[in-house]
Amino acid sequence: MVKIAVVVGSTRPGRRSKQVADWVLTRAISRGGADFELLDLADFRLPLLDEPLPPSMGDYRHEHTRIWAETISGFDGFVFVTAEYNHSVPGALKNALDFLYAEWNNKAAGFVSYGSAGGVRAVENLRLIAGELQIADVRAQVALPFATDFENATTFTPSQVAEEALEPLLEQLISWSTALKTLRS
Repeated sequence: MVKIAVVVGSTRPGRRSKQVADWVLTRAISRGGADFELLDLADFRLPLLDEPLPPSMGDYRHEHTRIWAETISGFDGFVFVTAEYNHSVPGALKNALDFLYAEWNNKAAGFVSYGSAGGVRAVENLRLIAGELQIADVRAQVALPFATDFENATTFTPSQVAEEALEPLLEQLISWSTALKTLRS
């Protein structure tokens, strides 16, 4: 069975991504088909990228990078839960992606985003980043506008549309993660 991380993509105080990631994780576990685990970037406390060599060389000098690499190596796929900050991804998520290279290769990803416009511009950016890291991103995504999926823009209250959009994302992600695992074997 493939192992998929639900990544909490913001470390900001008062973030909404943990609420959203918990929802994704609960729904994913209940549907089955893969082993799902929460991966909170805040737990890793990564500094701004401080490795002296490009990640593509795989020569990690710092312990925090080696721990991060070992963690990411253990997953076959990812659901990135991201806010949209200034028409893009949170800096902490971009930084976490930039730390590694080979550990991301030939794995699958799906995106759950939120913000005033549902976070869709953040996902546009993430798709570009994923391509460079050789992460295959699935087409289905979940976009959560503050107006429909958050009470008072703070408390996550998923709409029926959001509930229905999550299933195809998980279905595609499990299929792609399973297929790509054969490339890494």
